[in-house]
Amino acid sequence: MHTFTLSLRDSDQVRTIEDAVSFVGEDSSGSFGLMAKHTPYMTALSFGLARVRTADDKTHYLAVSGGVLDFVNNVLTIVALRIIVDDDYDRISHTLEQVLAAESENLRSVRHSVHALEDQLLRRLWEQRHELGREP
Repeated sequence: MHTFTLSLRDSDQVRTIEDAVSFVGEDSSGSFGLMAKHTPYMTALSFGLARVRTADDKTHYLAVSGGVLDFVNNVLTIVALRIIVDDDYDRISHTLEQVLAAESENLRSVRHSVHALEDQLLRRLWEQRHELGREP
């Protein structure tokens, strides 16, 4: 059985799996799979779960925050802001749900801040216009 090396690089660490047999992930076009000796391939991964099967027939799940995947010379490299690896599907699914909820709350907070900033900017422009005697 042919294997390839999987290199996982996120903002905290670099992890390597030397005996990967297959990888299944998702990009904007949908799900795709890679095996050893695949032709060079590069794509932008979607946020979500991917999986890798190793030579000992174990499946490892990867929660990926998007990122870039590059397969060349039988080495699959994934670079992302955050990659969580777990062998338990239920546990990693729960972790991913928590991350998604936190990201959703962050996004809501950022949108609220941007809206408040826009309001302040418009108010200040209105005040300056009024001070210059250029009322609409």
